[in-house]
Amino acid sequence: MSNDQLEKSLLAHMYGGLKSPGGITISLTIVGALLATVDKGSYIIVTAIVTGGMWALMAMGLALVFGVMNIPNFAHGDFFMIGALVAYFVFTPLSNYVSQHSSPLWVALVPFLAIFMAAGAGAVAGILSELFVFRPLRKRSKEQWVMNSFVLTVGLSTVLINGHQVFLGTDFRGIVSYWPYPSIPFFGFYISFDRFLIFLLALAIMLGFWGFMKFSSKGRAIRAVSQDETGALLVGVHLNTIQTLTLALGSGLAALAGASLLFMFPAYPTVGLGPLYNSFFVIVVVGLGNVGGAVAGGFIVALLQVLTTVYVGEGWGYVVPSVVIVAILLFKPSGIFGSEVRGVLDQ
Repeated sequence: MSNDQLEKSLLAHMYGGLKSPGGITISLTIVGALLATVDKGSYIIVTAIVTGGMWALMAMGLALVFGVMNIPNFAHGDFFMIGALVAYFVFTPLSNYVSQHSSPLWVALVPFLAIFMAAGAGAVAGILSELFVFRPLRKRSKEQWVMNSFVLTVGLSTVLINGHQVFLGTDFRGIVSYWPYPSIPFFGFYISFDRFLIFLLALAIMLGFWGFMKFSSKGRAIRAVSQDETGALLVGVHLNTIQTLTLALGSGLAALAGASLLFMFPAYPTVGLGPLYNSFFVIVVVGLGNVGGAVAGGFIVALLQVLTTVYVGEGWGYVVPSVVIVAILLFKPSGIFGSEVRGVLDQ
């Protein structure tokens, strides 16, 4: 192929990508963000980026569980709640102790300790859910798996919410900030240090997750099971191990998001409902089971909600995304990036 032909081929591919539903949506999102920033200020795009990173983590976990195990996990938001609770109970006493003993190093490290302990607690909760909830169902039920698992996750969510109310009450448990550092100037206004660092953490986790899925043996096994469960079995993949790992990863990501946003979303019994709705908004927009597309979808949904809140009103934050989802389901049922999730019996 000559250089001219290669250049034409690359341009045609790029142009075709821009004309795709995904390319059009991303282009419109960028244009909308720039126009809103010019009109209202840089805080719009900053808020969308910070929250979008966490919605991306939440949606990645939800899409992973859906893509591998075919479970529409309506308890996903409750793992967000678990992460927020654990972070609060770890961070609050440690922060009080460190502040009294004047240790600058520990002042910087304690928030990370709380966040990653919360992620670990979420992963453990996911493992327990797989061992004692989903695995018994999988042994006894193959027909109508999606509906049965849907009902099961709704029941699990109800148990977790009511368990919080019974044992911990309904009080709000939150923090003002993780790090006592000054805000950072950004294009004419200031962004809190917490938001800045949490965004960097979200990026690092997403890159680490991508590397794990692409290069590790367990990551390749997870992708193999999501593509063809029978074929994965034939090449020696242990399904129970992979399914347990999948739910642990998905739940851990949700808990990490809840812990990271504790300064924005204090822990209380139903704190996970909003993040759950956002996660489903994202995976419907990008395609069910599309883990990679969830990253872009998280920022798209976050920006859409920020613009709706600013230009329409606080109470409309979930209305406009819902209308967008209905339109997508009508005209592009597989999502803007395209994704098909097969049933367990078809894999």
